[in-house]
Amino acid sequence: MINEKFIEAFAADWIDAWNRHDLERILSHYDESFEFSSPVLAKLIPSSGGRLTGVVAARAYWSQALSLRPDLHFELVAVLKGVESAVIYYKGLSGKLCAEFFVFGADGHVLSSHAHGE
Repeated sequence: MINEKFIEAFAADWIDAWNRHDLERILSHYDESFEFSSPVLAKLIPSSGGRLTGVVAARAYWSQALSLRPDLHFELVAVLKGVESAVIYYKGLSGKLCAEFFVFGADGHVLSSHAHGE
């Protein structure tokens, strides 16, 4: 069930998985056919238009991104809870503020996420 406790646990685990560069743990949070958008994706792979669909595409992109940024570390600032959704507000590379909006399915997997940054 998507409730406050679930969202808090998701946010903590999501941040920790990224900080450990544990790609399989990161991907475990997502539905197989989730949709993702990010301005960083648009810069790294311009032909993507900043969008990708599915765990297979995310694995390829995030694997590349993690290898390019071994210093990647996120610091949780706040978690904003919605109805079957959440926003994780955090500090990313070089302390830049970032936010990611997540929509969850009934099973707790992410159906879509949209990254935002400075």
